[in-house]
Amino acid sequence: MDAYDKGVSARPQPAPPHASRVGIAALSFRYQLVAALALGTVALAACAHLAMVFLHVAPSNTVTKQHGQAIDEWIYPEFEQNWKLFAPNPLQQNISVQARAEVRTADGATRTTGWYDLSAHDGAAIDGNLLPSHTQQNELRRAWDFYVSSHDTENRPAGLRGDLSERYIRRIVVLRLDGENPGGRGAVIERVQVRSRTANVPPPEWSDEKIDTRPVFRELPWWSVTPDDVPLARATKVEVTAR
Repeated sequence: MDAYDKGVSARPQPAPPHASRVGIAALSFRYQLVAALALGTVALAACAHLAMVFLHVAPSNTVTKQHGQAIDEWIYPEFEQNWKLFAPNPLQQNISVQARAEVRTADGATRTTGWYDLSAHDGAAIDGNLLPSHTQQNELRRAWDFYVSSHDTENRPAGLRGDLSERYIRRIVVLRLDGENPGGRGAVIERVQVRSRTANVPPPEWSDEKIDTRPVFRELPWWSVTPDDVPLARATKVEVTAR
């Protein structure tokens, strides 16, 4: 190699285009535009959610009076705010949600199943699980709280959220019972009934407090199952009849 060749090879080579750029800047303009739109959408959704939560916990004002129903539909049931953990008298009861079904079997007969303790199933799934899912921990419990808070003791809706809470817990129950396959192969769930079992937590042995620990049941009326309540995979295979 002569001196000329050595001189040429020793020259610094030009950096490839965009070599010094990182992150979004390294993308082409088209992908930069897509990324900007995606980030803008996420930021807008986050701001909208924060605004809804703020209006939900804020004192009554002109906005909440005019758009209270829209705010409640956004918040309940997934984003409900409560302070039970820090209350002066925290919840000291064991509440389990149980359900049974009226099913039409493959041969056309109708029968009523026994009571399924859905809360016990969730508890068994959580026991010993270091990373239990949010569904196992909260879905059924929050659905029942939602129903109780929107109905009086006679199970009559106490506000605009009554119908929503009924549909929400009914669909959860239908989904859970469908997984149990009540009535055998080909059976169809036509109606469901839900009840709660509430028992006070017994005091510790060193306490002189006397508490009645006998369970109290709250039984809801039978609900007819509609096509919208049935899991999609199941709805494509069977015909649901509502009474």
